[in-house]
Amino acid sequence: MAQPPKATILDYFADLDDPRVERTRHHKMVDILAIAICATICGADSWVHIELFGKSKREWFQSFLELPHGIPSHDTFGTVFARLDPMQLQNCFVSWTQAIAELCLARWWLLTARRPDGPMTVLGRRGPFTWSAPGPPSRACPVPRHGVKTDEKSNEITAIPQLLEMLELNGGIVTIDAMGCQREIAQQITEGGADYVLAVKENQRQLHEGIRDLFEGAETLGFDGVPYDCTETVDKGHGRVEHRECWVITDQDCLDYLDPQGIWPQLKATVRVVGHRQTAEGGVSQPRYYISSLAGSAEQLLAAIRGHWSIENSLHWTLDVTFREDQCRVRKDHGPQNMNILRQIGHNLLKNEPTLKVGIQGKRLNAGWDENYLLKVFLG
Repeated sequence: MAQPPKATILDYFADLDDPRVERTRHHKMVDILAIAICATICGADSWVHIELFGKSKREWFQSFLELPHGIPSHDTFGTVFARLDPMQLQNCFVSWTQAIAELCLARWWLLTARRPDGPMTVLGRRGPFTWSAPGPPSRACPVPRHGVKTDEKSNEITAIPQLLEMLELNGGIVTIDAMGCQREIAQQITEGGADYVLAVKENQRQLHEGIRDLFEGAETLGFDGVPYDCTETVDKGHGRVEHRECWVITDQDCLDYLDPQGIWPQLKATVRVVGHRQTAEGGVSQPRYYISSLAGSAEQLLAAIRGHWSIENSLHWTLDVTFREDQCRVRKDHGPQNMNILRQIGHNLLKNEPTLKVGIQGKRLNAGWDENYLLKVFLG
């Protein structure tokens, strides 16, 4: 039986190990975390800004925090988050979001990659990637967003299994970009009780060419003798028309042709999506290919794929534009990853606050102006 969610978000972070030596612990960890989360919600994006926010709201924070030595300095915030184990902070975040997700009827994890410290670091080297797992893009469900940082000598493939281990996959659908189209990852997903929808590109050349030839050959024959399902959608807006066509083949003979040795776990369907975009400058068409353990309809699989595409336009856009993630200059030790987690926590709290009918930016501004509203957001 699922455990009921605890009273507040801070209850899920109470067991964090304090990285400071005993003699320097002048401020309680829970106070440091609460001030950092509230400041991030209201627009702070550096340790200096977090200190300034704390000092400007000192009387308000004293109404529910102990603050035995007042508001911590920016050096204290920087030191704590530079040393704090990001995996511990991440696990607390996951526990909180999964407790909220128990209220949902289904799980839908979508994995995408982004660089949390911007396209280039101050040293000119490309920043690390964070694999993110937002929840279902639905107003009725919370949107948990988790991340696992990859080190400079690693890559995204090594991070995906770590993230999958942190998630309760049973009964879910996992969609991943082409980088995650690996047999071991598909096996991990199915063993976790979930279905996968994996994009296929040239990194899996034989599989990619096989799917392309299968659909092109079937289309030449008018799909005669090839059982299939098809659906299409048309969207208009922002000066363009987007027409998408989705074909799904679940025929076992066709799947055996693609995977004669049966190396892809529980392969039940292959998918082709062709997007046609028409603008004033002209039209563009692009086919995309997928494999899936879900023997669903074309409508169901297209919905999962489009949900994955929506990440760049929703969560990533929000973190880039509203939270100014790419402009963040935090660089020391674990600081960048922990700041990234603070932004994710702030985003989730704002997203899940339903009473104010405005966008995330409007909610951030209102939280900074109205302490009662900030407390409502913070307490969830």
